[in-house]
Amino acid sequence: MKSPPAMDPEAAAAPGTPPDDKDEEKRGARKAVPWRMTLSLAYQSLGVVYGDLSTSPLYVYKAAFAEDIQHTESNEEILGVLSFVFWTLTLVPLLKYVCVVLRADDNGEGGTFALYSLLCRHARAALLPPGRAVAGDEDQFLDDSIGGGSKKAAAANGNAVTLGRRGGGAGASVRRLLERHKVLQRVLLVLALVGTCMVIGDGVLTPAISVFSAVSGLELSMEKEHHKYVELPIACIILVCLFALQHYGTHRVGFIFAPIVITWLLCISMIGVYNIIHWEPTVYRAFSPYYMYKFLRKTQRGGWMSLGGILLCVTGSEAMFADLGHFNQLSIQIAFTCMVYPALILAYMGQAAYLCRHHTMEKKIRWPVMAIAILAAVVGSQAVITGTFSMIKQCTSLGCFPRVKIIHTSAKVHGQIYIPEINWILMILCLAVTIGFRDTKHLGNASGLAVITVMLVTTCLMSLVIVLCWHKSIFLAIGFIVFFGTIEALYFSAALIKFREGAWVPIVLAFIFMLIMCIWHYGTIKKYEFDVQSKVSINWLLGLSPNLGIVRVRGIGLIHTELETGIPAIFSHFVTNLPAFHQVLIFMCIKNVPIPHVRPEERFLVGRIGPKEYRIYRCIVRYGYHDFHKDDMEFEKELVCSIAEFIRSGSSKVNGMAEEFDKDEEQRMSVVHSGSIRMLEEDTAANTVGPSSHAREIQSPSPTPVVGPKKRVRFVLPAASPKLNAGVQEELQELSDAREAGMAFILGHSYVKAKSGSSLIRRLVINFCYDFLRRNSRGPNYAVTIPHASTLEVGMMYYV
Repeated sequence: MKSPPAMDPEAAAAPGTPPDDKDEEKRGARKAVPWRMTLSLAYQSLGVVYGDLSTSPLYVYKAAFAEDIQHTESNEEILGVLSFVFWTLTLVPLLKYVCVVLRADDNGEGGTFALYSLLCRHARAALLPPGRAVAGDEDQFLDDSIGGGSKKAAAANGNAVTLGRRGGGAGASVRRLLERHKVLQRVLLVLALVGTCMVIGDGVLTPAISVFSAVSGLELSMEKEHHKYVELPIACIILVCLFALQHYGTHRVGFIFAPIVITWLLCISMIGVYNIIHWEPTVYRAFSPYYMYKFLRKTQRGGWMSLGGILLCVTGSEAMFADLGHFNQLSIQIAFTCMVYPALILAYMGQAAYLCRHHTMEKKIRWPVMAIAILAAVVGSQAVITGTFSMIKQCTSLGCFPRVKIIHTSAKVHGQIYIPEINWILMILCLAVTIGFRDTKHLGNASGLAVITVMLVTTCLMSLVIVLCWHKSIFLAIGFIVFFGTIEALYFSAALIKFREGAWVPIVLAFIFMLIMCIWHYGTIKKYEFDVQSKVSINWLLGLSPNLGIVRVRGIGLIHTELETGIPAIFSHFVTNLPAFHQVLIFMCIKNVPIPHVRPEERFLVGRIGPKEYRIYRCIVRYGYHDFHKDDMEFEKELVCSIAEFIRSGSSKVNGMAEEFDKDEEQRMSVVHSGSIRMLEEDTAANTVGPSSHAREIQSPSPTPVVGPKKRVRFVLPAASPKLNAGVQEELQELSDAREAGMAFILGHSYVKAKSGSSLIRRLVINFCYDFLRRNSRGPNYAVTIPHASTLEVGMMYYV
């Protein structure tokens, strides 16, 4: 008989047809949130997403005119810069991000890695272990496994790939091209990594330039001699306070910062209106693109170089997409179109109107306005910090970054997270850059290159999404990449010219982070390949018998494994060196799922390995990100009860379907609704309580006398449960015997080494770099705090 398809433990449903458009609509409906929550998220997004974009008027004109551009009476240079600012703000944040890119979310997450994950779901282009949570696994889990959703969605991980195969023509040709050529798959992954690393680099640079630019405003209100002594310490103190606030979470930080950004936007827009009316009412002439042409023709090289400063008007645009997981698409769109965009246009027009008359920025800045500017600059740093957290989380889940501690700060929005290690690393790097440069111009050059690189990567990946995921015409994708790619390439060339003047910083930062990601990804792939190749077959397990010297000892053996199918090599290593294992064996895998809470009755996914008489089970335990991990004893009782319920409910049935596979194959997993069976543990010395008239019990026979206290275990069945056959009763009795004897935890501890004959570079990467990262990253998740007295750790060397 044919083996059943490998089941996704997050789905636990019968295999079905590939998802169609209706399934996509269901997913969209499930993600819909009430209007009140959407408006609340839009309000919070002002304090988190748009702080950076809103504070750009602090330094755009200063950076744009840093190239010794001479002003003329016609003010064509000023109007040219305003024209560039207006059309850049309109085309990039408004048209590209708000209207197009925000729609390309991956299960609510945004950023370059989300686009990569989305592409991998629609084509076999992933260079990642298939066991990782790429593609629509999380959607399938939400739809099929928890809350009694539809059971018709595809259960196998591979089925999700077929979603992108419905389209024909050019889309199918592009998909086949990607699937056939490993080089293109590597280019795609490198592209995603470059974009991600530049976002992290921007997370270092944006707080530095935002805060330093605002603090530089103190120069206009005090003597220059005093200013140079207070500027740097104040900027550093503000940055430390900013990063120290992050542990409160996006929800609280957003509510604290949103009033500041709103006040700032209202302030700059009102000042802008005043300046337009009072100084130059005809400044709207700059809306004509003709002024951009006149600016470049007149200023030539100086104008070209000044584009690097003009580019800063869209810093923070990439945060709209990177921070998508913290909010939702509609809330970010509402906040930008209704509040941020109009305020920025008025602010830039007002600044241009003032410059037309004075040719220099105002020196009499009022203290209240300056205080708001400093506060708004602090808020401006928030967008890229939260975006960096989201990116790191995506990289970690895809096996491209060392495991870190991820703290979910909201029970309502899954994407609102805080990562302590990354937060403090960003703070240290940000302080180093601020102290090292002490100059807005160099910080602006560095930030500009990071921002425009992320935008270029997003444009390239989006063109593939349009064809592969949205099944649109290839000409639309070409038009998208040509139109937006040309604009961004123009700014990229202007930013790259300033390599020696600070633009080298994001390249160095991106190189360091990319090196870490590549090493970790390479080591993870090699370790996974070793796990798969060394996985023990069911036939090997069936070959174990007393004739070979294998002894079954009393008790339950709980083996922690990261594999969701098959028998890990660590078990065969253990049995080879110690030919004995417990009378009941449970392979347990901990799975974290993308919802706040998993209902207790749906936490356990149970299956059988091998024939029934072997008493070997697989249990996948699922936790939401806000679930409380219970104490050891309570968890052990729930685990044993879930196995007992699986046995009682009929181990030959899975989701109501008759078992159709041979006895020597691994049975498909099924959700066990725990709580039906209760387990009672009593001291043998205590008085035995007779069975209730409303419930039936199965208890073990009189235990063998032992020295010391002894517990007796019995299972209490629901009164309405049907009569159990002799085989089920025997299996339940053996489980209670094993529980009485105790539970032992068998943990694997792997050491990864390069195999003999490996090249020097391979040995350096695996033996030193990957080993260093592995030892300094978070270990695998366990459901309980493992008691040392009951722990057996099995070490194994992985030669990759």
